[in-house]
Amino acid sequence: MFALVDCNNFYVSCERVFQPQFENKPVVVLSNNDGCVISRSEEAKALGIPMGAPEFKYRDLIMQHQIQVFSSNYALYGDLSQRVYQVLSQFTPDIENYSIDESFLNFNQVKIDDYNAYGTAMKKRVQKWVGIPVCVGFGPSKALSKIANRVAKKFKERTQGVYVIDTEEKRIKALKWTKIEDVWGIGFRLAKKMQAKGILKAYDFTLSQHEAFIKQTMGVVGLRLRLELLGEAVLQLEEQPEAKKNIAVTRTFEKSITTLDAMRDRVSTYATVASEKLRKQNSCCYGLILYLRKDKYRIRNERYNFSKYERLPFATQSALTISQVALKMLNELFAEGQIYTKAGIILTDIIPQDQKQFHLFEEENPKHEKLMKVMDEIRKKTGERKIRIANQDLNRTWKMKQNHLSKRYTTNLKELLEVKCISQPK
Repeated sequence: MFALVDCNNFYVSCERVFQPQFENKPVVVLSNNDGCVISRSEEAKALGIPMGAPEFKYRDLIMQHQIQVFSSNYALYGDLSQRVYQVLSQFTPDIENYSIDESFLNFNQVKIDDYNAYGTAMKKRVQKWVGIPVCVGFGPSKALSKIANRVAKKFKERTQGVYVIDTEEKRIKALKWTKIEDVWGIGFRLAKKMQAKGILKAYDFTLSQHEAFIKQTMGVVGLRLRLELLGEAVLQLEEQPEAKKNIAVTRTFEKSITTLDAMRDRVSTYATVASEKLRKQNSCCYGLILYLRKDKYRIRNERYNFSKYERLPFATQSALTISQVALKMLNELFAEGQIYTKAGIILTDIIPQDQKQFHLFEEENPKHEKLMKVMDEIRKKTGERKIRIANQDLNRTWKMKQNHLSKRYTTNLKELLEVKCISQPK
């Protein structure tokens, strides 16, 4: 039996953990640079705030109903996500962290007599230990556990946030209720093709007369999904990758950039952050991609995305080397006077550091490794980048537009939650 545990309105729930005064009140969380709504409380949904809504278009509605707005606090969300994962791992050793707010669990090695009671216990422990509300769906396959979770979330009062598909009757009933566009792995375009063929519900997807069409349209992936919906577990939990194959640091600027000096500072900063991520997973890279994007709304029928790739002569994890190469590429790619809205650094051809091959005639300065260790240690202690490389502006702190950012209650010592105790007279 599999289970999918999904955190309810995760980003909003994270904000409410440390600010309970917003319980039962409309709350939304915005994307990078406070652009669009990416998480909504149930109260905000009821007021008509759609997912992905541009903040400026709904500003009047937000003010009218006094909707509480937060900027994305990824440090807080990531930490609470890890805490939820640690709690869930106490219920089974087989767990897959599917996304920041979802986890698949496999209970083949755990003897459970009552899955509904077990799911309720999981739900209560996460709520008590972390403060995040979750819904739990059980099914004989990963795809069915996804559907069971949707049922649990849709009918909370009836299911109490836990639903188990453990009979053929429940499986068929759930599939006939689930729309084809809500099936795991069926995107917008595939849903249109399925609907045109008369496949409107998940149950229709499992019928034998549609098997040939599914194979033609989706290939082996579609056939596996069909078997999953029929109750056959063909998709197992994925092992967590030890290291990323690519590392990307891309940002949309708070304000447009038109000068090379300003862009050099941005690119150098992104290269430094990317190298930190590389060292954190004990890896080196051979490839580097620089990405620039112009303001596409101010140019007509012209190219606005630009990128350049460079193969390094030796594997590196040094911020100095990566930044130097990135700035060399920037000089070749940047057009003075143009308006740029976004830039990024992507590290590719990544290998473990212990597999690094040394070269006879061209190699990195060995002092770089010691310097990077010092920089990482200082950043780990202070939580800030106190030491920067010389081509960064030491007097400038670049950041996203985050006008509604909450504190990093669990990851920054300077922003810990303060509790005031007032003694009562006897």
